[in-house]
Amino acid sequence: MNAKLLSGIDLSTSVYGQLQDRIKNLKANSIIPSLAVILVGSNPASQVYVRNKTKRFDDLSIKSKTIRFDDDVSETELINKISELNSDANIHGILVQLPLPDHIDSEKILLTINPNKDVDGFHPYNLGHLTAGVPTFIPC
Repeated sequence: MNAKLLSGIDLSTSVYGQLQDRIKNLKANSIIPSLAVILVGSNPASQVYVRNKTKRFDDLSIKSKTIRFDDDVSETELINKISELNSDANIHGILVQLPLPDHIDSEKILLTINPNKDVDGFHPYNLGHLTAGVPTFIPC
């Protein structure tokens, strides 16, 4: 078997080139892709991850909105915010940064996200499509 070296730089350049074409087509149809990221607490790794996503969105000239909550946010408050984002036609994707604090049922929160806006692909609807070989969203 021959091994092939995969260049992360070359791959990311190719992927982002394809994304730029798709973004250009969406913008031509007056659609500016927009991601809402929900960040709970002050986990340093989560903050870096969200900051890097925000920077990448800025680089691609598309919108991202980070919604921050303290560690003691209630599950109800998170569900209400996700429901609001589900109804917002200007938000095309929702990402809830994990892990969530122990007092919050992560599964319940992830199930609240509209499967059509679930960019991580964690909703059972999207996981089912992925395992069936017809993915809606392909997670990282």
